Amino acid sequence: MPVGLYMDHHVPRPITSGLRRPGVDVLTAAEDGAEPIADPDLLDRASTLDRVLFSQDADLLIEASYRQAAGLPFCGVIYVHQQQMSVGECIRDLELIAKVSDFAEMRNRVLYLPL
Repeated sequence: MPVGLYMDHHVPRPITSGLRRPGVDVLTAAEDGAEPIADPDLLDRASTLDRVLFSQDADLLIEASYRQAAGLPFCGVIYVHQQQMSVGECIRDLELIAKVSDFAEMRNRVLYLPL
């Protein structure tokens, strides 16, 4: 089953638009009315919706690491530094993850891009 993605506030619109063209299931925090909320709440919201959170916010990694160390469940995070990849490369990797992964294997994990 494909993975639904939940886009953090910091994700540029071209990434979201580029993922929707090939049919990737994407919901932004803004569309969900969750903008802006604190990182722990954003991670909780994505978990409630059974979506993997995509972020370019390094502070979110602190929250995900804390939850991993404490054994607290969360939806999973995909992270890339804002200057690490082009928009096209980011779309390519996220589309691949969304189409070949399932939510269960992404839970409680932090996946770094590029792949």
